[in-house]
Amino acid sequence: MQSNPAIPVTPVYRPEIVLDPSHVPAASVQAPLSAWESLYRLGWLRKTVLLVALAAVWEIYGRWLGNPLLFPSFSETISAFLSGIGSGVLLERAAVSLKTLVAGYAIGIGLAALLTTLAISSKIGNDFLETMTSMFNPLPAIALLPLALIWFGLGTGSVIFVLVHSVLWAVALNTHAGFRSVSKTLTMVGQNYGLKRFTLVRSILVPAAFPSILTGLKIGWAFAWRTLIAAELVFGVSSGTGGLGWYIFENRNQLETANVFSGLFFVIMIGLFVENVIFANIEKRTIRRWGMAH
Repeated sequence: MQSNPAIPVTPVYRPEIVLDPSHVPAASVQAPLSAWESLYRLGWLRKTVLLVALAAVWEIYGRWLGNPLLFPSFSETISAFLSGIGSGVLLERAAVSLKTLVAGYAIGIGLAALLTTLAISSKIGNDFLETMTSMFNPLPAIALLPLALIWFGLGTGSVIFVLVHSVLWAVALNTHAGFRSVSKTLTMVGQNYGLKRFTLVRSILVPAAFPSILTGLKIGWAFAWRTLIAAELVFGVSSGTGGLGWYIFENRNQLETANVFSGLFFVIMIGLFVENVIFANIEKRTIRRWGMAH
């Protein structure tokens, strides 16, 4: 039996439909942003306005209280701050603090990277990291300072010890959580290419878990910065040298409250710079550029 030949189908052509812009619904046309809306979308401008408002409240309350010894106004604090910057005292003390902070922060990150790599590579390493994190992460770093004084004596060694403790567990906990959230498919792909241990962590796990790693670095920085200032305040009792914490302690003993506030103001400024400049640029060049955050 012969098959019937295919019946030819005549194509049907539709004329091109051209929409008249006047018939487009008004709801589908996005209205241009007003000047206020354009400014409101600038994150740095919103933060600046917020800081200015806080400074204004500070100034008003200080003037209303009228007691510079108890609570200096914002203008008096800025005057003391500029005086400290001009004399070089604040810059010198900040340099001492930051030098110690960088040393402790770097050692803590290195140890956290080692522990998390071992935790990913073996079950024993995983159990060790989870046990140590649950034990020492809730322990305040400043509580170890008396032991650090006995073990390392007066000096930067004791401060670096407590800084490493404050950084290590926060970074290790977030990094390990980031590694565990990485898809098994990515890990198996890396293993199929022959990547093992440190190479697998560097090439596959770190890029995939970088949002969690960056969060851990931010938390570790915040813990280290406040631990450093608290440790320097303690060292100020028995030591004649130190950083910003010693500067605050020294001026408190001399009842120079404006200088105390200027030291605290400098601590806040350094924190804002690190968070909104250094970490913001790292986030912009990594996880935002890779489409891992918005």
